[in-house]
Amino acid sequence: MFSLLLAIIYLAFISLGLPDALLGAAWPTMYPQFQAPVSYAGMISMIIALGTIVSSLLSDRLTRALGTGKVTALSVGLTAAALFGFSVSHSFWMLCLWAIPYGLGAGSVDASLNNYVALHFESRHMSWLHCMWGVGATLGPYAMGYALAGGYGWSAGYRYIGIIQVILTGLLFFSLPLWKGRREEGVNGGETKEAEGRVLSLGEIVRIAGAKEVMICFFCYCALEQTAGLWASSYLTLHRGVSAETAASFASLFYLGITVGRALCGFLTMRLNDTQMIRLGQRIIGVGGLIMLLPGTQVLALGGLILIGLGCAPVYPCIIHSTPEHFGAERCQAVIGVQMASAYVGTCLMPPLFGMIASRISVALLPVFLMLLLLFMIIMHERLNQVTRKN
Repeated sequence: MFSLLLAIIYLAFISLGLPDALLGAAWPTMYPQFQAPVSYAGMISMIIALGTIVSSLLSDRLTRALGTGKVTALSVGLTAAALFGFSVSHSFWMLCLWAIPYGLGAGSVDASLNNYVALHFESRHMSWLHCMWGVGATLGPYAMGYALAGGYGWSAGYRYIGIIQVILTGLLFFSLPLWKGRREEGVNGGETKEAEGRVLSLGEIVRIAGAKEVMICFFCYCALEQTAGLWASSYLTLHRGVSAETAASFASLFYLGITVGRALCGFLTMRLNDTQMIRLGQRIIGVGGLIMLLPGTQVLALGGLILIGLGCAPVYPCIIHSTPEHFGAERCQAVIGVQMASAYVGTCLMPPLFGMIASRISVALLPVFLMLLLLFMIIMHERLNQVTRKN
């Protein structure tokens, strides 16, 4: 039963990644049909992000009331409905309307699933599960590309992913007894009591020792990852003189580096603890950033970008997995919820901020921007370890 539940959780993480890159892949085809400016994709993305932040903050209350299994099943079902809503939309305002359940479905399942895995499974599974998210994020645009290349249109691409989400929703509902069977068994065989205790308010969560530090740490990490992913091609093309085609391929290698890195990190976690893995990732990011700052050949910039991707691999899953150790099982869901919200705030605010810097000063400042985010992340992570007395 345990292995079957773990397989379902792996499928759920693939499901989390499937819709994430669909809008970017489909928008060049979509916006002319809606007679909307190309920049309006940002409005839809912001609505989705806001819904995700709200549902992340509510994840503690929802999980305590319903349990992780039901929250996961209902959230995936909500996302499936939103995907079908996108596929039948004939105006921009309809896309904005369906973006609301799109975001609400993503945030609570992300926080709830991460909390469940942090409480019940070893660190290697957290790394491999987030690797599966990368697989889903890769397959989503592939399915959209198949629909577009076959002449079926972008709406068919959304339907394909929606059908997959509906199937997974059914599997999740059938698996609900398995979640109850694992409910109180911790990683080391102890009891987690994840659903006990009262719901904490946002103010109470923020006042927990170390909560502000981990929120800022998450904010900085996700801001760094999203800024690097969004602006890497522009940096390579405009500042380093790399051709647009080569720059695009190496920008995709940044995400491939994260996905492959998380697969490898699953094995490394058998020898290193979460704190050591996070520090290792931060050092690799730092080396990659320094290499990007060095004057010289284009190869240096390309290699530095790939190193940043590899360095990003262990940070996100290991920070989440260490949450019960830092804050206790009874407060884990609440803290992970605000971590997720902080992450989405970082992805919303910081890439556009660098866009303003690039347009008004220079895109050459990308490595400096990333290194500053890394510095704040390191400071907050070490402060977190001090406050919660972890080495």
